[in-house]
Order: sequence, then C-alpha cells, then structure tokens
Amino acid sequence: MTSPPYLIEPLVLPASLEHPDAEEFLEFNALTDARVLETWGNLDRATPPAARLEAWRDDSYKQFRMYFIRNEGTMVARSWIWFPLKENLGDALVRVDVLNAFEGKGMGQQLLRHAETLAAERGRRTLQSFTEHPAAFDPDGPGLLKPATRTGGVPANDRPVRFALAAGYRLEQVARFSALDMPPAEATLAALEAQAWSVAGDQYELLGWKDRCPEEYLDQLSVLMGRMSIDAPAGGLHIEAADWDAVRVRHVEDTWKLSGKESFVAAAMHKDTGELAAYSVLQFSRAKPWMADQDDTLVAKAHRGHRLGMLVKIHNLRSLMAAHTSVERVLTFNAAENEHMLAINVALGFLPAGYDGEWQRMLP
Repeated sequence: MTSPPYLIEPLVLPASLEHPDAEEFLEFNALTDARVLETWGNLDRATPPAARLEAWRDDSYKQFRMYFIRNEGTMVARSWIWFPLKENLGDALVRVDVLNAFEGKGMGQQLLRHAETLAAERGRRTLQSFTEHPAAFDPDGPGLLKPATRTGGVPANDRPVRFALAAGYRLEQVARFSALDMPPAEATLAALEAQAWSVAGDQYELLGWKDRCPEEYLDQLSVLMGRMSIDAPAGGLHIEAADWDAVRVRHVEDTWKLSGKESFVAAAMHKDTGELAAYSVLQFSRAKPWMADQDDTLVAKAHRGHRLGMLVKIHNLRSLMAAHTSVERVLTFNAAENEHMLAINVALGFLPAGYDGEWQRMLP
C-alpha cells in the first residue's frame, strides 16, 4: 500500500523567541524535545530553545534548513539539513525524526527523499546522518550491526537502524554517549591528578579561562581546534581538515555566548616553547542547570603520552564545581575506537548512557 504524499513545509526562524513569528519555531522545538523524551526518557540531550535558535541560523561557516509535516494541524515529523560552507563542500548532514505514534506511515521516507534531493541539487553527494540508541544492550554482544571500524555496534533490529539500511546508508562508526554523576569523589580526582602530574612532570603549565580565549593564545588555539576535525577518530566518515583561524575561534565563542552557554576552557602549555599542547571545553547552560556538556578535548600529537588530557579535563571539572553546584551530570561523546580518551573518561567515573550510530551514503 502506497503512503499518501504529505505536505512538507519549511521552518522560518524568527528574530527572537519573543518575536510574534516565533510560534512555529517553538512548536518545532517542542516536537524536537518530544522525540528526545521518546528516545531517552529525559531531556539531558535536548538543547534549550535559545541555543537552538542561535545554532540554526546561517553564518559564514554553515547553512541549516529545517522542514516539518503536520497531521491535523499538529507537527508530528521533522527533518533538517546541515550544509558546511568552508570545507566538506561535497557533504551534507541530514536528520529525520517522526513521533512514535506516526511511524510507519511514510513520513520519514518522504522527508528523507526530500532532504536528499535538496542536497543533490546543491552538489552534495556525501550524505551523513546519525541514529540514537539508549544503553540497554551490550555494545559487543549478539544481534548488533558492526560499523566499518568493527568497534562497538548498534542493535540491528532497532527501527532507526532498519530505516537507515533500507535508505542505502552504511554504518561507518559508533560513538559512545557517557555520563558522569556529579560531584566526583575528591579523593578520586586528587589521585588521578597526582598520577598525571607524575608523568607530565614540570614540562607543562595549566591555563584556564571562561568564554573567551586570551589574545596571546588565540592563534595557537585555532591550530588545535583545526586539528580536532581530523585528529579525532572518524571511522569511515568523509571528513576534511577544517580551516581554523582567530576569526573562526571568535565566531564560535560568540555563538556559544549568544546561545546562553558558559564555556570553561582548560589548556596545557609547554613551558620551554610556550606552545599550547592540549585543550578541553566544558559547557554549562542556565537553561539546563542540572547538567553540563564535556565538549572537545585534544592533545597535540607531539605532546601525547604525558597525561595532558586527564589534567585539562580535571581542571575544567574543578572550575565547573566551583561555579555551579546545581550540576548533577556531565555528558560527553567519544568514538568507540578512541581507546585513550575513553580510558580517561572511565577513570574519571563516566558510565555508558547510550550509543550513536554514524551513517553515510554516497549519492550517484
């Protein structure tokens, strides 16, 4: 039986959440939160409306397009397409979500075909997406679809997995989603810190700032942030090196601030050269006072093996605890094959909360 065609409507972003035209955006936001709740049972992975509005605006580095389908006047399905504008110019990131009560009616298939057509019209032939899977399974157990990396897996019978496979997507990587209950035991932090310093010795100095990088480190930070795009494991996903400079760092910092995020940044500096050897970002939003997000962490290849990843993460955790006692959990993501960074997180007390499947399809 053929599903009827649905009206796919574009979402137009309002000037602000208080603008008279914000009603449709807020409904789209509510639909997005509803899908997070259906998948995870909580809103830990939901982004506050103000942050979404800022992140979804076009800028010099990306374009974002959103669409939805209504049923009897209510939004029940959505899609979005992310177009990079500085690198990965042949790529697009696509996502489709349908409320559980409306699955199996062809809405997801129509939204995905629509997104793929728009991407192809823009010359984007490499399409990527992701699926979400709560941690109620053994990532190395039976009944799993393994990625190209052969590390980790996602349940082969999960509806999103079957949907992606039927649409011609290939599982290229699995990311582990982890949570740390706060606050961690001080004795644990102190022991890990002491052990890390015993390896790093007196070669390095820790730096820390909030929201905005000091001018004297800006160019070096841009180099590290650029390396993040290709030094982090990507499995079989097509990823090009990102072109970062001081302007791009300031743009990201401004976006964080406008999104209502408070960003704690820790860096390790090599004393003899004055070179930044590592950095880590931890973010807090007053709209979600019960949690924080552990964002990027990178140690430059020339400085690995000195426990710098552990030191910068602990520095940020201490800064967060001093500033926000309301935080109950810190969330983070790691590629399943990123054994070194996962080992740091496990030592800190992070436990698996779920897994994301990273998918890719090459259009003809």
